[in-house]
Amino acid sequence: MSAKEIKALYRRWAEEFSKGKAAAMAVIDELYAPDFVEHGAPGEDTHGVKDFKKSVSGYYSVSPDIHLTIDDMVVEGDKVAVRVTESGTHKGEFMGIPPTNKKWTVWGIFIDRIAGGKIVEEWGSSDLTLSVMKQLGLTPTWEKAK
Repeated sequence: MSAKEIKALYRRWAEEFSKGKAAAMAVIDELYAPDFVEHGAPGEDTHGVKDFKKSVSGYYSVSPDIHLTIDDMVVEGDKVAVRVTESGTHKGEFMGIPPTNKKWTVWGIFIDRIAGGKIVEEWGSSDLTLSVMKQLGLTPTWEKAK
């Protein structure tokens, strides 16, 4: 695939993801390889589209209005590096914590490998857990710790 086609593929994912759970679930099989691997924190890899769908579905359980904005995108060979901003509203249980209805925003950086016109592998990092918990008022601050 050309750099232009790879960027279009990732933009399509971001657009569909931002439309909500139904749109994201509907496009995953089209954009992701069946044996897709998502590399997260050590020991937290996701293997296969079925498990990836469960993971994505979990995001919408917490924040049905989750939105993904592409801030930067660079393509080199068969890989795309993307810096994104994610945002949403805490409407569902998050790590055992009931909804606060507070809004949150975090950043993330992802590197995806493309083969056969589909995303086959992803390495990602975002400040999702700790940053969201801070924004929801669920972590102690330095002032509270004194």
